[in-house]
Amino acid sequence: MQSMGVIGLGAFGQLLAQHMRPYFELKVHDPSDQAKAFAQANDIALTSLADCASAQIVVLAVPVLQIGPVAHAIASFVRPGATVFDVASVKVGPAQAMKAALPDHVRIIGTHPLFGPQSALGGLDGLKIAICPVRGAGSKRVAQVIAFLRGALQLDAFESNPVSHDKDMAMVQGLTHLIAKVLDQMEPLPRRQTTLSFDYLVNAMQLVRGDSDELFRAIERENPYSADVRSRFFRLIDELRVSLENGEGSA
Repeated sequence: MQSMGVIGLGAFGQLLAQHMRPYFELKVHDPSDQAKAFAQANDIALTSLADCASAQIVVLAVPVLQIGPVAHAIASFVRPGATVFDVASVKVGPAQAMKAALPDHVRIIGTHPLFGPQSALGGLDGLKIAICPVRGAGSKRVAQVIAFLRGALQLDAFESNPVSHDKDMAMVQGLTHLIAKVLDQMEPLPRRQTTLSFDYLVNAMQLVRGDSDELFRAIERENPYSADVRSRFFRLIDELRVSLENGEGSA
């Protein structure tokens, strides 16, 4: 059985550890009290950073801005031929940070699970995950990763690249979280006299409501394409507001 080191036992790290432990010899590192409580409750042994980073597969389940510092911290511990993954919501910045910090003998693959703990409550079947090769991972290795994710976890895994990923996520995640933030501020919302389309909108808000402000800011500020999408969205909203206030388009 291959070893997997998971660095970071936050909300997604916990989900990752639970689903990966049947398939890997799991090593987990996170010094926080929250991580210690979760590990104890779920019979997961916490290890040192060096031991965790010496696994055959290493997953950086840490916030976007910590990926560079963590990659630098483990650089001397990662074994030749190991594969390092991240699970961040943006890919261009993390890919550059990992390439700069990790030695050349380490393979690097960026991933973005397009779901979180809330949307995974009903299981992983059919949920999407983007796989972005960064360095040293040829088509055979990427195919193996995708085959495992599809076969063992029933995920809809597909290959992408950091630039294409971030361009899409600037709209997919950027707008979703932006609208959800605004809608959340408009509580209390109607619950009884609603349309199906409104219910879908509220349900979408509920899926991201539990996400941290840190994640929201990463999506909006660390994605190099989010600012342009956000500016276009605000401009179109303002044009629509002016049109309505001026009575344009009325019969």
